[in-house]
Amino acid sequence: MVDFVNEDWTDAELDDEFPLGDGTAETESVISCPHCGEMNEIALDPGSGDDQEYVEDCHVCCRPILMYVRYGRDGTAEVEVYASDS
Repeated sequence: MVDFVNEDWTDAELDDEFPLGDGTAETESVISCPHCGEMNEIALDPGSGDDQEYVEDCHVCCRPILMYVRYGRDGTAEVEVYASDS
């Protein structure tokens, strides 16, 4: 068990470990299906890391969509979508 109370942390180390922000991150986005073009509202999970890759089916045509999600330090999410064959 690490005792953080007695650790000698520098300000730079604290800023890296706990970046400043308002504590909120985007938890949803609207994307266009690369297969059928229909709009889909998708849930995002900021707790899964800053860079994510996963497959989710289109809510309209049910074909797989490859999702790349990247979170910025301010909690904004950039979502890229591609047609997936899997």
